[in-house]
Amino acid sequence: MRTARRRGALHRLWSFVWKLVFSLVALTMLVTLALRWVAPPTSAFMIQHHLGKGRALIARHWVPWEQISPDAALAVVAAEDQKFPAHRGFDVKSIRKAVEEHVDGEPLRGASTISQQVAKNLFLWPAQSFARKGIEAYFTLLIELMWPKQRILEVYLNIAEFGPGIYGVGAASELYFGKSPAELWPADAALLAAVLPNPKRLSAARPSEYVRARQAWILGQMRLLGGPAYLEVL
Repeated sequence: MRTARRRGALHRLWSFVWKLVFSLVALTMLVTLALRWVAPPTSAFMIQHHLGKGRALIARHWVPWEQISPDAALAVVAAEDQKFPAHRGFDVKSIRKAVEEHVDGEPLRGASTISQQVAKNLFLWPAQSFARKGIEAYFTLLIELMWPKQRILEVYLNIAEFGPGIYGVGAASELYFGKSPAELWPADAALLAAVLPNPKRLSAARPSEYVRARQAWILGQMRLLGGPAYLEVL
């Protein structure tokens, strides 16, 4: 009798777990699909910025793709993910190289694509862990399956942090250059992209020698890629 009860309880538990997993998968798929057309009202990183230390965002507003300079889009691709038009969410070669270097004793460096950064910034938290990386991979797959490349880049440009509490290319271009994101010149766009690896320490308002050198490198990469025409395939 006890065995039958235990089996029944175990069956109910597994049934509940599978229903919960199915519900979570369905919910995440619906939310991701909706964000293909709906501008995200916020992101996980923005919420954590506000709640973590009680700091309000300095600035943030949504700018549609048509109102963003093509140079701004090209600059972040040149700086962060030059294979963006071709890959399907993951740069396998870069990931393999990063792992090999870590095995050889080098610090583990990031090998995230723009798609992975959108998944992380929009839905997740910044801490490094295998569990979080697994969830990040899941959301990256959803985004790549449900969104066109142009939409992924549009969302990235609107949720990336370009300085402490400064989210999105619209707020950053107005704050740093006094112009709309449609008016950004290549040098402006490259300067914004230069701070993306660490926007809390690197400053576009008071660029260090390192930031200026990185800006020059990004400008060179933009030219090597062929200018904004590089992204016409999106």
